[in-house]
Amino acid sequence: MRRRGGGTAGRAVSGASAVLAVVCATAALPGHQAWAAEGGAGYVFAEGIKATRGAATTSDAPRLDAGSTYKDAIKGGAKLTYRVDLDARTNAYVSAVAVPKPGSQVGTFDSLKVSLQDRNGYDCSSNEARFGSAEFARPVAAYAHRTMKRDSSSCQEAGAYYVVIERDSKATSTPDAWELEIRHELEPRLKTEGPTAAPENWPSASPPAPAGAPRERSGGAGFFDATGLTEGEWTDRIEPGQSRFYRVPVDWGQQIFASADLGSSAGRGFVGGALDMTLFNPMQGVVTSANSVSYDGKQKSADLEPLPPVKYENRFDSGSRFVNTRFAGWYYLRVSLSPEVGVEFGKKPYGLTLRINVKGERQAAPAYDGPAGIFAVTEADQDAAANGRSGPEAERSGTMRLVAAAGIGAGTVLVLGLVVWTLLARRRAAGRAGDAVEAAPPQYGPPTAW
Repeated sequence: MRRRGGGTAGRAVSGASAVLAVVCATAALPGHQAWAAEGGAGYVFAEGIKATRGAATTSDAPRLDAGSTYKDAIKGGAKLTYRVDLDARTNAYVSAVAVPKPGSQVGTFDSLKVSLQDRNGYDCSSNEARFGSAEFARPVAAYAHRTMKRDSSSCQEAGAYYVVIERDSKATSTPDAWELEIRHELEPRLKTEGPTAAPENWPSASPPAPAGAPRERSGGAGFFDATGLTEGEWTDRIEPGQSRFYRVPVDWGQQIFASADLGSSAGRGFVGGALDMTLFNPMQGVVTSANSVSYDGKQKSADLEPLPPVKYENRFDSGSRFVNTRFAGWYYLRVSLSPEVGVEFGKKPYGLTLRINVKGERQAAPAYDGPAGIFAVTEADQDAAANGRSGPEAERSGTMRLVAAAGIGAGTVLVLGLVVWTLLARRRAAGRAGDAVEAAPPQYGPPTAW
C-alpha cells in the first residue's frame, strides 16, 4: 500500500514537474527569445539567424543547410558564392533579402540577383530584383530554384550546387554594403506526377472591394515578423522611408488580389515613385509589384495585377506570374513609402489602407512524398491570419496552448493523486489502529485480597 501510494504521489509530483518543464521550455523557445537585431533600416531579421560569409569562388563556398536562415552583407559590384548539397528527388530554393542602409542612394537599375548553378556553371534558374522607378532604399528580395522535371537533363543530379548572389550598383549609388538575409528550403517531390501545364483559362477580373468596415492592423518590419491578414480592408500608418510587411495565407486553388491606398495630406509638392507595393511568394520571390505611384498630396492607389490561382503545375509555365505562384503558403506584401514624401509633405505618419481579396475554394494539396513544410496552409495559419499574428506571435500562441494543455493534464493528475494519497493515508492510519488493538495485552481488574 505504501509503495502504491508513494508511486501515485510521485506521479502527481511528476505531472506538476512536467508543467514546470514545459513552462521553462517555453521560455527557451525561439519565439520567446528576444528577436534578432534590427538591420540598418529597422528591418527585423529571422529568429536564430546564423552568420556566414560568402566566398569569391566556388572552391571556398560555405555550405547552406536546408531549413536554415543566414546573415551576410554584400558590397556594390560584389559577387558572393555559397554551396548547397541536393539530392535527385526534391525541389530546392534559395532566397536573399537585401537591406540597404536608410538614406542610401539607389538607382532604377540597381539590382540584387540570385542564381542557383550546377557544377558546370549552368544556371538552374536565376531571378533579379530592381528598384525600378521607386528610387529609394528599401528591402528587396529575389530567389532561385532547382526544379525536378521529367523531361529535363539539366540540374537533375544529386551533388553540389552553388548559390551566387550578385549586386549591381551604378557609380552614383551609395557603395555601402547591403545586409543580406539568406534562406534555403526544400520541397518534397510528388508521389505521382500530375499535370505539367499551367491552366490556360482562369478568372482574371478583379473582384469588388471586400465587404465590412475597415479594421486596424500594424504591419511588421520584415518577412519574419510580417503581420497576418485575411480578406478585408485594413488600415495602418506608414512613415516616409519606412517599409511595412504583411502576410496572407493563400492555399491551393486560390487567388490573391491586393491594393494599397495612400491617404491625402496637406501641402503642395510632387514625388514620383512615392509608393511601392510588392507581393512575394513563400520563398520571398517577387510575384508582382506596383511601384510607379506618384504623390501630389491627393490620395493615391496602387493595385496589383490579377494573378492566376496557386497551382503546382504553374511551375512548368514560362511566365513569371505562373512560375512564382507555384506553391501554397504565406504570401507577403511589402509596402514602402519614399523618404521624399517627408521632404515634400512633412515627416509624419501617413494613412495607409490595404484591401485584400482571396478568391477560390481551397483545393487538396498535391500528393507530396513527405511533409510540405512552408509550402502549405494549415488551420493554425488561418487562425494566425484571422487574429493578425506574426510568425513569432503565432508560435508563442501555439506554445501557450501546449502549456495550457499540459497544465490541465498535470493538474488533473495532481488532484487525483492527492485524493488517492488521502484515501491511502486514511487506510494506513486505520490499519495501524487495528494492529495496535490486536497487539495490546489483556487487561485485568484490580487484584483480589486473599
